Amino acid sequence: MPPVPKAAWPEPETLLPLKSVDTLILTMLAAGDRHGYGIRQDILAHSNGAIELEAGNLYRHMRRLESKGLIEPAAPRRESGDDERRIYHRLTPFGHRVLAAEMLRLRALVRLAVSRQIIAPGRA
Repeated sequence: MPPVPKAAWPEPETLLPLKSVDTLILTMLAAGDRHGYGIRQDILAHSNGAIELEAGNLYRHMRRLESKGLIEPAAPRRESGDDERRIYHRLTPFGHRVLAAEMLRLRALVRLAVSRQIIAPGRA
């Protein structure tokens, strides 16, 4: 499936809520270009080993995010020691907007949980 052309991008809110794995992938890419294995390792580290994505599952999510115009392949890297077969990806400007909208949605949900005394107020 080819990526969604920029002119056809919907409003970010129409893609919400994002799946948890999609949110994690986009968040890891917000720090900079990463290859699939690097994204997988970032998620593993962030979750203290609780979320361990299988490669096939990760790449299925990444293909779908790419088809929606949220991520795209980055320029090939020519760093010494880097495997030339690795394909780096990056967050698109639209992907960044969708991720920001999702984070705002989640923040509102956390505020609701605090107001209903489900969780105590605290610092993030």
